Amino acid sequence: MVKLYSRPAFDEPAWWFVISADQILTFNDTQLPFGCLGELPFPALDDYPVVQLGELRERTCYLIIADYLDDNFDAGEFKPLRNLLDAGDMEKFALAGRARQFSDFLSTHRFCGRCGTRMQAVDWELAMHCHQCQHRCYPRVSPCIIVAITKGEKLLLAQGKRHKPGMYSILAGFVEAGETLEQAVEREVHEEAGIQVKNIQYQLSQPWPFPHSLMAGFTAEWAAGDLHIDPHELVTGDWFSVDQLPAIPPPGTIARTLIEKAIGKEKQ
Repeated sequence: MVKLYSRPAFDEPAWWFVISADQILTFNDTQLPFGCLGELPFPALDDYPVVQLGELRERTCYLIIADYLDDNFDAGEFKPLRNLLDAGDMEKFALAGRARQFSDFLSTHRFCGRCGTRMQAVDWELAMHCHQCQHRCYPRVSPCIIVAITKGEKLLLAQGKRHKPGMYSILAGFVEAGETLEQAVEREVHEEAGIQVKNIQYQLSQPWPFPHSLMAGFTAEWAAGDLHIDPHELVTGDWFSVDQLPAIPPPGTIARTLIEKAIGKEKQ
């Protein structure tokens, strides 16, 4: 349950997700603040928005929305969320992703998009409400597709412009208005790789906080066409033997799970 502007007792141990812009406060690169308010090197939180996010390992989690380049939390360092992903703790990463999305929502909905009046937080749900024109907003969720495509004993992998050097992944893209998820798969694959696919099968989903996506994962098979990699979206791409894959996303990511499903190596 999400509660706006709620905070624990001074002596209650809790997890703290301190977000500044699109980065999160960590100690030693990946360690999140944990402990009582009276023990942590935090400033007074009276002027900071605080949101109760949920629970992690039987302890309550709180989001603190810090200012950009806020030096009141100088005991730690603000780092990209992907550092938590690289650390391999998917529970922490999932909650950090939720914290980042909530922070972005509250920061970008201070004023009504319909009439311009300052909006107020709703007490009982995560929403912002305009009392002037009654417009209410909720955190944005953008549906995306991501698909692992096989061609016999080969898998289509590509290197995106935002990927780490040498890292390859599967194709993905945003769903457009008025199309089904399956239509989005067909369109994105054709736009980015120039091929047609068949046997499109839904597998699983995963929230993805870059910036506020819900990834719908599919597997599919090559049907027709030669590869023509879109240079505007991708650096390179090719068919790789399932026994000789390059560097791929880490375990716990939807991309890694779909790759394992597609090549028949999913762990039971």
